[in-house]
Amino acid sequence: MSHRPPQVIARTRLQPDGSLKWMGVAVVLVAAALTSVAPARADTVTVSHGYSNFGELKYGPDFEHLDYVNPDAPKGGEVSTWSLGNFDSFNQYAREGVAAALNTIGSESLLTATADDPYGAYCFLCTTLEYPEDLSYVVFNLREDVTFSDGTPMTAEDVAFSVNLFLEQGIAEYRRIAEGFVDKVEVEGPYRIKFIFNKDASKRDRVGFAGGTPVFSKAWFEETGTRLDKSTDRPFMSTGAYVLDSFDYNRQVIYARNPDYWGEDIPFNVGRNNFDRIRVEYFADRSAAFEAFKSGEYLLKAETDPKDWATGYDFPAVKSGAVKLATLPDGGVGTALSFVFNLDREKWQDPKVRDAVSMLFNFEWTNKALFFDLYERPASFWPNTDLAATGTPSPEEVALLQPLVDQGLLDESILTDEVRMPFVNDDSKNRPSRKVLRSASKLLEEAGWLVGDDGIRRKDGQPLEVNIIQFNPLYDRVVNPFINNLNALGIKGSLERIDTAQYVERRRKGDFDLTNQGIQMDLEPSIGLEQWFSSKTADNSSRNLMRLRDPAVDALLPKVIAADTLDELRTSVHALDRVLRSIGFAIPQWYKNENWIAYYDVFRHPDELPPLAVGIYDFWWYDAEAAEKLKADGVLR
Repeated sequence: MSHRPPQVIARTRLQPDGSLKWMGVAVVLVAAALTSVAPARADTVTVSHGYSNFGELKYGPDFEHLDYVNPDAPKGGEVSTWSLGNFDSFNQYAREGVAAALNTIGSESLLTATADDPYGAYCFLCTTLEYPEDLSYVVFNLREDVTFSDGTPMTAEDVAFSVNLFLEQGIAEYRRIAEGFVDKVEVEGPYRIKFIFNKDASKRDRVGFAGGTPVFSKAWFEETGTRLDKSTDRPFMSTGAYVLDSFDYNRQVIYARNPDYWGEDIPFNVGRNNFDRIRVEYFADRSAAFEAFKSGEYLLKAETDPKDWATGYDFPAVKSGAVKLATLPDGGVGTALSFVFNLDREKWQDPKVRDAVSMLFNFEWTNKALFFDLYERPASFWPNTDLAATGTPSPEEVALLQPLVDQGLLDESILTDEVRMPFVNDDSKNRPSRKVLRSASKLLEEAGWLVGDDGIRRKDGQPLEVNIIQFNPLYDRVVNPFINNLNALGIKGSLERIDTAQYVERRRKGDFDLTNQGIQMDLEPSIGLEQWFSSKTADNSSRNLMRLRDPAVDALLPKVIAADTLDELRTSVHALDRVLRSIGFAIPQWYKNENWIAYYDVFRHPDELPPLAVGIYDFWWYDAEAAEKLKADGVLR
């Protein structure tokens, strides 16, 4: 798994880079519930400073600052962290290259989200938005004071250019979903732009699609000849608070706060963007990165290794209090780390074979022996939320599932059985018990995979092989015991460790049996689900790595997308979660609902953090006086 510094806001939505990391906008019409809404034309058009899918917006048009920031936070200093692997580009929207960490930190969109309003979207590069009751279009009235990092003004022409750029040069999985959204984009004036939607476009995603696309400088793209689908040696020119300061490929990247940033004093930015510089140091392995942290080469580490968190932080700077350890809650959807099967390979299309292999990954032993019991196992694709399916289906779920059973797309047991849970192994030893071996062996024999005289299982003369690709040596300790269990059952397991570029490319091409995937869902799942689970993205997706093509899933996705109340959304997601889990295309690994942060005592954050963000690069700040003390004490240079 690659390491990236933690995101500012842990919410997701259809994203032009093929991920699901929009700003969490909420996009169903609930006009009567919007705060501070003034009708522009009697009963036909609503004008507002924001938009909410479910319920009222938390913040009105005249708020002074976000509730969770320190409005008096000082500006200055540097925050430094690390990343694993390498980079050779600053464009995460292209298939080419490996993008640098935080490469979009200078990007902004028309709408923004907050870390304490799960369904709200607010005008950021705009002052107001307008829409009719049928949501056939949306108009954004743009701020007239927004400038790009070179000081040139942002206009509606730049917004239209950026949207069309993604539609024309964006990656295939994004274009395949997004191309049907907009009928046309009309520039109605220098600071007024209108999106007219196709009648079949998902209503709940219309405003989010229009307002969530990053805005880039049209003039810069035309002058430089840069393309969205090619790797780049610099970030795209945008309007954000940070710009690229310097970089050394595969070693370091530094972003600096733009002293001429247009939005320094607007209410959304009070108490935010506090660091003068953000520095990311790259390391080829985690051990070197940890030693560098101990020596003060960088000052903040988001820890992802439970062994290090449990046993590694006993060095002098921790004991003296110079390094602080913080366990911070995460109220968002947990990332369901998993192995996923490549379903394009015939051997993995048999659920009995997948189930047998899944039984041989011993999470219980792994968590106890390797992870100090610090992890939980993600049974659902929506862990840590009420969107996770539980028990037997509710009557409302049955109403969605019954037609799929009647069509022969689902077994009728889905209507009465408990939701599928991960197989539970003995935590006292990794080696599978005789009972597990017998059960898994029976499944394989029923699927036609028989043990030969050499102890290897074969079908039609071909051995059953499981090739697991990985670039991070940290995973060797997890994968190798799994491979031992596979071999014990006559399955030829192998770990192929490759460099980052090969890892990215082979996952895209489907050149693997099993690979890691961090499955990250949303509190308000919608059209972005198609990037993860739809048949139409299975041939070319950075999310649907398992190449899932399932007609029952395809039939349920529109139900989730069309849900226009929270009750409908929960019911449809429960049904979808239930069906996805029944397929067994993933072997759940682990997740945690908290963040482990180690940092030198030069950083501060608000006492009460918001539920949806840790906010290190967003609303933490630098304590210059504390830094001077650590330097005087000889802890820092």
